Amino acid sequence: MTKSARRKTSRLVLCLHNDDYETSLELRKIYQAVPDREAEAHEQIRVIDESGDDYLYPASFFTPIELPRSVREAVLAAV
Repeated sequence: MTKSARRKTSRLVLCLHNDDYETSLELRKIYQAVPDREAEAHEQIRVIDESGDDYLYPASFFTPIELPRSVREAVLAAV
């Protein structure tokens, strides 16, 4: 999936936990979550982490967030 396609289909999530993933995830940081139905069926979430690639993490580590359109666009442009 291209970067622009990921922006259109992704949602934003806030990291609440990073147990065993301190290098890959920063607490209280906003991340892009990429749709992955199979991962969701296993209580996981596909997130573009600090490496810039998407990986699976426990869904309980994150909470979805809604931002005003202008803020969402600014956040997605920065990642």
